[in-house]
Amino acid sequence: MRILRWEPFGEIDSVFNRLMPSMFIRLPIRTAGVNGDNLQWGPSADISETDREFVIRAELPAVKKEDVKVMVDDGMLTIEGDRKQKKEDENEKIHRVESFYGHFVRSFSLPESVDENAIHCESKDGVLIVHIPKAQSQKHQPKQIKVD
Repeated sequence: MRILRWEPFGEIDSVFNRLMPSMFIRLPIRTAGVNGDNLQWGPSADISETDREFVIRAELPAVKKEDVKVMVDDGMLTIEGDRKQKKEDENEKIHRVESFYGHFVRSFSLPESVDENAIHCESKDGVLIVHIPKAQSQKHQPKQIKVD
C-alpha cells in the first residue's frame, strides 16, 4: 500500500482554477508522484477567431518543436510535450528558478463547425500557433415542403 500525503486545500485549488476567469495566471498544481511531489503545469494559451479559422497561441519558450505533440481526437485538441531543464554549468550559481519544467498537457474542446483534417501548426518565437479552419458550410436555401 502506498502512502499519499494529504493536501487539505488541493480540491479548493482545482475548483478555483476551473471557476475563476482566465485573467488569472495559470499556476501549477502539486500532485503526488511516484518519487514524491510533482508539479503539473500547462502553458498559457490565447484563443482567437476570424471569419475563416480559430487560432490557439500557446506560450512554449525554451521548448523545441520536436518536443511538442499536437493531436486531435473526437472533438478535442491536445497539446502535449516536455520542457527540459538545461544542464547546470559548474561555474554558474543559480539563485532563483521561476520557470516550470517537465511534462505538460493542455486540451481544448473544438466546436462542431471546424475542419479537423485541415488543422495545422507552426512554432515561432517560443509560441506554438495552431490554426483550426472552420468547415465550409453549405448556404441553406429555403425549400418548400409539399403538404399531403
